Amino acid sequence: MKELVCIVCPMGCNLNITENEDGFIVKGNTCKRGEKYGIQEMTNPKRMITTTVKLKNSYLQLLPVKTEDSIPKEMIFDIMKELDKVSVSAPINSGDIIVKNILNTGINIISTKTIEAISK
Repeated sequence: MKELVCIVCPMGCNLNITENEDGFIVKGNTCKRGEKYGIQEMTNPKRMITTTVKLKNSYLQLLPVKTEDSIPKEMIFDIMKELDKVSVSAPINSGDIIVKNILNTGINIISTKTIEAISK
């Protein structure tokens, strides 16, 4: 049995997950989303990444970015290393793709802020 705290909603249900011949049994959840989260955590855990990349031609030095969708949990550190190499220049709009298909995951890294360029 594995015990987890569900992070899907603010309730933070304490999940107890056991495996049998038919799959996984999730107990302690108050909604179906908790069951889905518990099974996903046991079979293929995923996370969103929110971070920053270097930014040029702006009053800010860093641009906030995020993954468009969840990525496999075991790839977090590899993706963060890749993003550490990224540098972009303003202007940038919220939603712009900063890195397409990061590490062949099929997931894009997008800007979460609109940044105007410095006028010279």
